[in-house]
Amino acid sequence: MGSTKVIGLVLLVVGVALLFFGYQSTQSVGDQITETLTGRFTDETMWYLIGGAAAVVAGGFLAFVRK
Repeated sequence: MGSTKVIGLVLLVVGVALLFFGYQSTQSVGDQITETLTGRFTDETMWYLIGGAAAVVAGGFLAFVRK
């Protein structure tokens, strides 16, 4: 297994973890109140979700698409 595939798998795992923590954060009482009042999630929650999605996409590309 090449180093590119290993890096891709690590990015996939980190991305899934970030998405999990971002989802958990959206379910918190504080974030629910913020969303109710402002119509959007907190900046920290958005960074978890955006960073997780980007890491999953990049990791998937490196691990499965790139040869």
